Amino acid sequence: MKVLVTGGAGFIGYHVTKNLQKKGHSVILIDSLITGNEENIPEGVAFYKMDITSPEIETVFIKEEPDIIIHLAAQISVSYSMKNPQEDGKVNIIGTINLLHLSAKYHLKKFIFASSAAVYGTPVRLPIDESHQLMPTSSYGLSKMTSENYIQMYHQSNSLSYTILRFSNVYGPRQTSEGEAGVVSIFLNNAAQDKPIQVFGNGNQTRDFIYVKDVAEACVRALDLGENTTINIGSRTQLSINHLIHTIAKISEKPLSVQFEPAREGDIEHSSLHYSKAREQLDWAPHYTLEQGLREALKEIQRKRRRTHEAGWEKSHSI
Repeated sequence: MKVLVTGGAGFIGYHVTKNLQKKGHSVILIDSLITGNEENIPEGVAFYKMDITSPEIETVFIKEEPDIIIHLAAQISVSYSMKNPQEDGKVNIIGTINLLHLSAKYHLKKFIFASSAAVYGTPVRLPIDESHQLMPTSSYGLSKMTSENYIQMYHQSNSLSYTILRFSNVYGPRQTSEGEAGVVSIFLNNAAQDKPIQVFGNGNQTRDFIYVKDVAEACVRALDLGENTTINIGSRTQLSINHLIHTIAKISEKPLSVQFEPAREGDIEHSSLHYSKAREQLDWAPHYTLEQGLREALKEIQRKRRRTHEAGWEKSHSI
């Protein structure tokens, strides 16, 4: 199977690509590299540096003739979306429409879309299942919900098969500090550098954290399963930010300094996703515990810091 992955140089894109390669699929990556990183492009994949809103994307569909698209590219910051709704809408909505149009035009077998728990807004019940009302409280959540609607419309009008995956807060190795879920990366990096951790709110707000390798597995399973449906990808756990900090302190084996700041506009208080439909439709369930995932992510940060330190030492001692 030839799979086109947008946002392929992002941290989720890297893990999705590695999983696809492991299972014998041919992979093509598209990424603007605005937030993506060339270091996340594995060997053996075709890469195109392009903006998903650009007409030139069509050249990739013509040249590569992909069978399926996994659409991960997005503007992912909730706070940015509230300050810049036009740019958020351009990337997340117009970019998705562009890809849908080309997917229908070139008769792709399936459109797999990375959506978000942000489409639910403030939950009226927990854990949230897929039948929960959609009332996003941020421009980011609204743009994801609108993209979902366009996907369903293209299915109805063009018979384009799809799977929509609503991710909870994804974290793991190679994650940057961008986006709401980047809180884990920020906390881990600060812990590694003995810097204080900044918390927006009182820390009692809860999130459903899901490890990136579990997310990648769900994306790859959707190649053949979960036909024309919407599926939550989360852990069904409610973990407070304070509990997250406690766990990071435990694996770091040192106390952490915490600074509390006012809550941010658009952030919800509590979230947890039911994943029973993922189990039924994708034969999927999360494999990694929070502590296991955090340990892997911290090891990657420590390895990167060692490489940077060694490179700096070699440069300072070169003739």
